[in-house]
Amino acid sequence: MDSNLKASLKSLHERLAQAGPVDEELLELLRQLNGDIGTLLERGKDQPGETTTYGLAERTQELSAKFAVKHPQLEPALRELGTILSNMGI
Repeated sequence: MDSNLKASLKSLHERLAQAGPVDEELLELLRQLNGDIGTLLERGKDQPGETTTYGLAERTQELSAKFAVKHPQLEPALRELGTILSNMGI
């Protein structure tokens, strides 16, 4: 299950590296999302933890919409990540 998620994150990181300058606000939102997903992968979906992962799919979709305008090459990777998270029930 998390192998698809890890592959999607890797793809997003690769596309982000090629995207050129990204404004700081969007970068910070991506960092927060990445941190929350990392926490989720470390502790497992069903284990209790201090960081909430509720709404990760929705947050990813919101980021996808924001990136679609300025960085359309990143939008497909974010959309795929959101779909994976949604399918995981996150």
